[in-house]
Amino acid sequence: MKSHRETNRSALARAERSLLQALLTLRTEQECRNFLNDLLTPAELEALIDRWSVVAYIDEGMPYRKIHELTGVSVTTIGRVARFLAGENGGYRVALERLNAQ
Repeated sequence: MKSHRETNRSALARAERSLLQALLTLRTEQECRNFLNDLLTPAELEALIDRWSVVAYIDEGMPYRKIHELTGVSVTTIGRVARFLAGENGGYRVALERLNAQ
């Protein structure tokens, strides 16, 4: 992550809130796709997709090596996702539970 001077913290907080609000306005998969394609580089988007692609497998308790074989995602990335799925901020868990409830 880039380092920012202390004087920029409030501006960064406003920008983060604005980004989060923008995400919340998106209503369809196509709108989300278009926004993410505008916002992210192809490599950044691929990294996000890789991370999300392993969440359900981890939640099912599948071994990391098997997940790697199925997805091609590195075992290191799988481990990081598993750590966050198990606690950290709860974002993966909320999204996964809401998708499963649909």
